[in-house]
Order: sequence, then C-alpha cells, then structure tokens
Amino acid sequence: MTMPRFIAVALAVAATGLLLPFAVSNPFYYYVGYIVLQYVVIATGWNILGGYAGYTNFGASAFFGAGAYTAALLMKGIAAPMLVQLLGAACIGVLLGIVTGYLTLRIQGVYFAIATVALVVMLETLVHNTDYLGGAAGLPLLPAPPPGWFGNQQQYVFCVMLFLSAFAVVVARWIEVSWVGRGLGALRASEPAAECCGVPTLKLKLLACALSGGLMAMAGAPYPTYSSYVDPMSAFSLTIGLNALAMPLIGGTQSWLGPVIGAVLLASVQQITTVTISSEFNILAVGIVLIAFVAAAPEGLLGLLAKKRNAA
Repeated sequence: MTMPRFIAVALAVAATGLLLPFAVSNPFYYYVGYIVLQYVVIATGWNILGGYAGYTNFGASAFFGAGAYTAALLMKGIAAPMLVQLLGAACIGVLLGIVTGYLTLRIQGVYFAIATVALVVMLETLVHNTDYLGGAAGLPLLPAPPPGWFGNQQQYVFCVMLFLSAFAVVVARWIEVSWVGRGLGALRASEPAAECCGVPTLKLKLLACALSGGLMAMAGAPYPTYSSYVDPMSAFSLTIGLNALAMPLIGGTQSWLGPVIGAVLLASVQQITTVTISSEFNILAVGIVLIAFVAAAPEGLLGLLAKKRNAA
C-alpha cells in the first residue's frame, strides 16, 4: 500500500469514529476504547526508538507523565483547548526526547535502559516537590465542556485518541518506507558499522528519540481531560513503561502493525482481568503474557506468522 493511500485509509478509519456517538451511548465502551487507543499510541511511539532503532526504553512513563502534566498546566493556566494541549505535550515530549538522546549518545544496551528509568524518577520527584502541580496529592482540574457534537467527555476524548492513534500509525508507516527506517535498521544491526557506511547515526538517533518522545507525550495529553485529575503516581507509573515494552514485543517490533496488535491484545486482556478478577491482577497478566510470547514467539506474532508462511 502506497503512503498516500495508507494515510487516506487511516483518516477514513479515524473519521468513522465521529459517527460512533450516534450509535453507541454506553460510557464503558468509550472507556475501554480510550484505553486501547492510548495503548496503541504509546506502543507505536515506543517502537520507533525501541523497535526500529533497537534502543530499549523503560522511560515511557516519563514522556506520558510529562505530556499529561503539560496538558494539565495549559488547562489550569490558560484554559487551553485540546488541540493546544496536544501540541504543547508534543513539544515537551520532543524536547525531552532530544535531550535524552543527546545525553545518552554513547550509552547502549542495559545502560541506556537504566538512564531512561532515571528520567522517570527525576520527573516524578520534580512533580512531587512542586506545589503548583499539586505535589504528591495530585492536581484536580475542571475541563471545558466537550463540543456539542459529543454527548459527554468520554466520547470526546475517545475520538481525540482515535485521531491521535491514526496519526501515530501514519508516522510509523512513514518511517518504515522512508530512508529513516532504513537508517534506523542499520543502526539497530550495528551502530559502528552504520557509521562506517556513512549513515548519520547521531541525526537518526535524535530523530527517533524526538518522534518517540513526542508521540508518547501526546498519548498522555488527553488524560487530565478524561479523568479531571492528575497525580504523579498514576502519570509516572512504571506500569506504563512495562506495558509500552510488552506491546511491541507481543505483536512484533519490525512493523507498524506489531505494536497495534500487541496494544489491542494486551489492553483487552487487562480490561477482562479488571472486570472479572481485579485491577491489581493487571501487572501479573502483563508478566504472564510477556513471558509466554518471549518463550513461544520471541519475534512477536508477526514474526511467528512470517516463519510459518516461509516454512509452508
């Protein structure tokens, strides 16, 4: 599928979501849809750096939390609309990504992963000690009412996240089919060899960090509007980082489709366990699913299907 056609399909899928408020009224479905689409954006953003470039990132919650608090500050300070909140979160995420990429330029493997965890701790500590952000108690908010097209806030935020997930998937697809994807593949295979072949590794790493950080921060921007509240424990939860790592590994890290599949599967499992067992079982569910896929399909579902297709 060519890139223009892919964009058209993604926009058509997102635009279809605008009709859902006329067909579905149960707020639970919008809640589940919001969570699934949020996971899609987080997984897709993570995969740009962790999958395409091969830099394992445990700091997804740092970018998500930064985006959530940026949106909350814009909402509290100037009553900014959702679009401004998304753009503000994206700018903060891109800036954090570039700074992280530059400071960890010579760090790879487990050392890079530890550095990203440190970023989470630093940002959470900063929020904890800032009274204007609500500190450890959190920040209650009063979001503006949704546009008249939508019946309630849940429907509105769901549709925002639907368009955001379509945008994230389009960005991932563009990376795959462009020189950026080929360069990141060379970077993942061997950074010294890529440098010897003239691949601009510094530029590519910073670009991957910026795009990855921007998308994950944008995933957090609708959260304050949806919940009317944001606190550091939820926004910077390491559970977000674990989910971000698990979803692309479940679906496959070499394609835009892998994180989408992993996000839908993992979010579905978590919502089912939350309803049937308890919300505390979510972490255990993630661990069980991740261990099962690492053992049975280390390259994800897409890799497993490709092997079976080649064997046949």
